[in-house]
Amino acid sequence: QRRVRAPQLLVQSFLTPNEHFYVRNHGPVPLIEEKDYRLVVEGLVKNKLSFSLNDIKTAFPKVRITATLQCAGNRRTEMHKIKVVKGVGWGSGTISNAVWGGALLRDVLIKCGISESDNGNLHVAFEGLDWIADKKSGYGSSIPLNKAMDLLGDTILAYEMNDAELPRDHGFPLRVVVPGYIAARSTKWLGRIVIQNRESQNFYQQYDYKLFSPSVDWSNVEQYWTVSRPVLDMNVQSAISYPAEGEVLTGDEYLVKGYAISGGRRIERVDLSLDLGQTWVDADIVCREQDKGYSNRYWCWVLWEKKIKTSMIVGNKLVCRAWDSGANTQPETIPPIWNLRGIMNNAWFYVNVVKNAKL
Repeated sequence: QRRVRAPQLLVQSFLTPNEHFYVRNHGPVPLIEEKDYRLVVEGLVKNKLSFSLNDIKTAFPKVRITATLQCAGNRRTEMHKIKVVKGVGWGSGTISNAVWGGALLRDVLIKCGISESDNGNLHVAFEGLDWIADKKSGYGSSIPLNKAMDLLGDTILAYEMNDAELPRDHGFPLRVVVPGYIAARSTKWLGRIVIQNRESQNFYQQYDYKLFSPSVDWSNVEQYWTVSRPVLDMNVQSAISYPAEGEVLTGDEYLVKGYAISGGRRIERVDLSLDLGQTWVDADIVCREQDKGYSNRYWCWVLWEKKIKTSMIVGNKLVCRAWDSGANTQPETIPPIWNLRGIMNNAWFYVNVVKNAKL
């Protein structure tokens, strides 16, 4: 199942309404009754425990974490135009922002006997209660234990979304939200957590969401799957939402709008070019989360805008790029970052327009 809204709709507000939040599942949405629900935590823990949803709500302090989720395949269609890739043909709209309410994963693991000294090279594997027929399993993923236990990592077991009950499409009754990571690590319909000494062996951790060089294709990829690490952190990203691709600009001025994000690092600047990248102007960042100082806890997108004179547009194209607090920016072109799954495309974002048209 998949559902994505037009990018123009997504940037109407800093928080994405639940009904507009993009949806991506690898199998059907399971029907789970709260009264029957249990979360099992086991593996390399001192205390194997089982929790009802009410246990999660009452036994642990409730926290609210605002975080953006972005599919690793966001902007895949642009990469597909360079060379065929395998995956859902996403534009730039598989990204959304919400306030998540729930218990810190860290608190739940401590209850099960995990301590700070246990971090080592252990992993936290998540198993969903959905069923993916062709994989003969539910969806699964994992993250390093040190991310789960990090006081500043903000990994949450969420049962609320934008101060409402977590919708079924988004993981009711309980899901993981891993801020700063690609959304593939934020497992929905969470049924089981296993602390183990290796990454999840689920198909979607081992044979998907991995990043290969442009020289790897379906004829030679088999040798790379098991020796390549799964993608975890988001990279720096930006996109233009207004104007839309092919939009006719009829006035002398236009308010360009878009978003930008990085994997926990602060977005410092968004550049906009009207002459195909020869010169740049700073966009105005109009929405961002509260300042968190010099930290890597900037989990949310920023929304930006810039009023331009349409007569200044060269070649009927606009282009943007973002910079984060680590001086990371976006590559100019797609070919050097092309990969067979079409993930992590963060090249400069171009939009084609028709300028100075008279109606």
